[in-house]
Amino acid sequence: MKKLTFLFAFTFLSVAVFAQKGEWIELFNGNNLDGWKVSENPGSFTVEDGVIKVAGPRGHAFYVGPVGDHDFKNFELMVEVKTMPKANSGIFIHTEYQDTGWPNVGYEIQVNQSHGDWRKTGSVYSFQDVREVYVEDGEWYTEHVIVEGSKITVKVNGQTINEYDESKDEKRGGDLGTKKLSSGTIALQAHDPESVIYYRSVKVKILD
Repeated sequence: MKKLTFLFAFTFLSVAVFAQKGEWIELFNGNNLDGWKVSENPGSFTVEDGVIKVAGPRGHAFYVGPVGDHDFKNFELMVEVKTMPKANSGIFIHTEYQDTGWPNVGYEIQVNQSHGDWRKTGSVYSFQDVREVYVEDGEWYTEHVIVEGSKITVKVNGQTINEYDESKDEKRGGDLGTKKLSSGTIALQAHDPESVIYYRSVKVKILD
């Protein structure tokens, strides 16, 4: 009986993991932040009317849930986001939880239409930046990040606005440090007390 139970559990788990590959899976349940771990200032992230509201001092909400064991390599990430005037946020990829500070591991994909920082939405922050603004504050839009091999593609409302290939970045030496593609989780950023941002969907598609 124990063997049968174990076999059933193993089969169920295997099917569940297999089903995650190639399918869109929502990481935010619409009710609370179960599956997420917030650093520094947990109060900067709340759930209101089925939407994540980001407002307050610096903090980062790291996904620590079961999908992909929160360790993504090649994947697609689609968020539905709305920024308010002068708001700044970011989406970190291939990162890992840390208690304080800006995440040291992985890349930040910028979320910013009108904040003073000239690096705007879709920037692979400080590595390949975007100056143009493609959406307005106060409107919902999709930011779609595709990570495959050494390449990051960013789309806004279905339009490709940035394609960064780490392997072709001649400004970087052989040692990329921790700001590189490897694997890891994702995180949403609370940047400062004057920035208000809303996320109503955060979903992932595992490619391998």
